[in-house]
Amino acid sequence: MLKRRTHEFLELSIPGDRFGFVFDRFMMILILLNVLAIVLETVASIHAQYANFFFYFEIFSVAIFTIEYLLRIWSCTENKAENFDHPVWGRIRFAFSPMAIIDLVAFLPFYLSAFFAIDLRILRIIRLLRLLKLTRYSPALIIIWAVIKNQSRALTAAFFIMLIAILFTSSIIFLFEHEAQPENFASIPHSMWWSLATLTTVGYGDVTPITMGGKIFGGLTMVLAIGMLALPTGVIATGFANEIRKHEFIVNWRLIAKVPLFSTLDAAQIAEIVGMLTPLVVPPRHAIVRLGEQADSMFFIISGEVEVEIPPDPSKLGPGDFFGEIGILRNSVRMADVVSLDDCQLLELTKENFHELVKQHPDIGDHVRNVMESRMVGRADLTTGAAETDQDET
Repeated sequence: MLKRRTHEFLELSIPGDRFGFVFDRFMMILILLNVLAIVLETVASIHAQYANFFFYFEIFSVAIFTIEYLLRIWSCTENKAENFDHPVWGRIRFAFSPMAIIDLVAFLPFYLSAFFAIDLRILRIIRLLRLLKLTRYSPALIIIWAVIKNQSRALTAAFFIMLIAILFTSSIIFLFEHEAQPENFASIPHSMWWSLATLTTVGYGDVTPITMGGKIFGGLTMVLAIGMLALPTGVIATGFANEIRKHEFIVNWRLIAKVPLFSTLDAAQIAEIVGMLTPLVVPPRHAIVRLGEQADSMFFIISGEVEVEIPPDPSKLGPGDFFGEIGILRNSVRMADVVSLDDCQLLELTKENFHELVKQHPDIGDHVRNVMESRMVGRADLTTGAAETDQDET
């Protein structure tokens, strides 16, 4: 039980887990402070004044990183999806996973320096690799890692094409410029520097062709470089777009699964309506709908509470409830103000998407209509009761 909880705490982002959220933010701040300390240590005056502080901060950081790594090694056997469940081979496979290697590199040089003479400049550069640990805690870096991983084949192909282009252009420019500039273009490997600078559109200008043939070929290479640079850029842009769509789909999926009205739908049906619902977050005391407005959508409550201000007895709705259905079913204006009582997470369904949803799933439409009718009856009873009370008082 403790091992499973440790695994979930370290490896899984469980919604609502405040301790996990605090731990992730603590680790992000610690990593960033480590990078800042490494940078400031290179300033001689600062290092001389705060050398002891930097040393003790390094010990503290290494201790945290070491404990975290050992806990990940200990609890990784709970991850059966990645085949880490074997008590020995599972831990070995986990230790050689990319993220585990990054965790190890974050503190291992400190222990090695205690037994071996390591150049401090090399040690400082290795310590900068701690920045890679942010990929565990930063959603943006997680997306970047996912893009590189998922698009590895396309990026490898683009890199291979770039190598061919460098070899081809360096060979041609060598033929044109070798005799005119034997020092700068002494061989094809020497010419690769010009090809690399030109194909990447950097253009340092330290090595340039001077012959007519070299200049003409240089111009063609510059034009070729525009297309070459677009290859990896297009691959990465496509990967980012796919990952963002995937992330939004997963988020919306989780939100929809919390709505009782959609609990009977299977995975394929939920996937169909993901694009119909728009996530919405509102602060406390925010008027979500106003009395007299034209009804153009209804709302499902994921978290928080709202108050439907119907005199004389306002009603409250919470997670799993929905509101706004009366206006779109009767094609009328809003019949009451609906105000958020605290931070609310909602899903908005427009009138057009509602009718499309009802067409695909008539049972959902029947349920919404039944709820509407019961609410209308309840409001009529309240109005009648209030009127009778007024008569009695009179």
